[in-house]
Amino acid sequence: MAAGSRIGAVISRLGQALPTLFGVIVVTFVLTRALPGDPAAYFAGPAADEKSIAQIRSALGLDRSLPEQFWLYLIDLSQGELGNSISTGQPVTDELIRRLPASLELTLFALLIALLIAVPMGVLAATHPGRPIDHLCRFIVTAGVSLPTFFTGLVFVFVFYYLLGWAPSPMGRLDFAYLAPTHITGFYVIDAVLTGNGETAGAALGQLVLPAITLALFTLAPLARMTRASMLQVLSSDFIRTARAAGLPQRVVLGTYAFRNAMLPVITTLGMVFSFTLGANVLVEKVFAWPGIGSFAVEALVVSDYAAVQGFVLSMAVIFVALNLAVDIVYTLIDPRIGLED
Repeated sequence: MAAGSRIGAVISRLGQALPTLFGVIVVTFVLTRALPGDPAAYFAGPAADEKSIAQIRSALGLDRSLPEQFWLYLIDLSQGELGNSISTGQPVTDELIRRLPASLELTLFALLIALLIAVPMGVLAATHPGRPIDHLCRFIVTAGVSLPTFFTGLVFVFVFYYLLGWAPSPMGRLDFAYLAPTHITGFYVIDAVLTGNGETAGAALGQLVLPAITLALFTLAPLARMTRASMLQVLSSDFIRTARAAGLPQRVVLGTYAFRNAMLPVITTLGMVFSFTLGANVLVEKVFAWPGIGSFAVEALVVSDYAAVQGFVLSMAVIFVALNLAVDIVYTLIDPRIGLED
């Protein structure tokens, strides 16, 4: 495919994403207004009278009709404004930018652990069907999707922190005895390494291990299942039988032919799992007091903080669309037989 065609296809995909994003904006706006509670009453405090609450409601624009509020919200969005959070008093954009690196660090580290376990396990299960490794893969996959993440996290905290004392206290990204490293990427481990602070890097990594493993157990299930299913399908293909009949070594058949072709569906699954995990790691962040965007969204939801909830959902929608586009491009680069166009 020519470079111009690829660029045109990318632009076309972006154009297709705009109606989806607008639908997310509309649905989120309507649903947040249906939440119980009054943000003005929360902001005014328990000692405020009705007059004070009415003044705050007017200042927040909540006394206007829903179409007027929606129109004003669209105007703010066109200017890159997501509004101010009533729970923190800060612009929602600043809050999301400040908290997003924490969620990304946790999610990416969890996905790395999941990939290092799921892909080899799925390949071994597919090449040894009915053997103990295959049964182990099925057990781990079933347990990963069956056990709630908050339950797994609490068990890990109880065992490794309370009983054994191996893990640091589950109180965020760093223990209170350490200062946050100089901001470069927003990832504490990487920033500490880049600034040559090995002790802080070790402390940040120690805080990251338990929540990342908790999240990895949940995310490795679809990756292992897809790897196993894809490898089984590829191993039964005609070109694999031909390669074996030609006398090629088993490692060449598996590594060069089977594995590369089997990884294409896994890459697609990885993109979907990443976007889903980034928005669904709320419970893990709450259990380990992780200051990410998930915990920020939960706190905003409790107090009916419209701007914060809408900003969180919109940012997740944008990330999801961007990841899907990136997966399409990577998929095409890996398999040149597939074009970007439908």
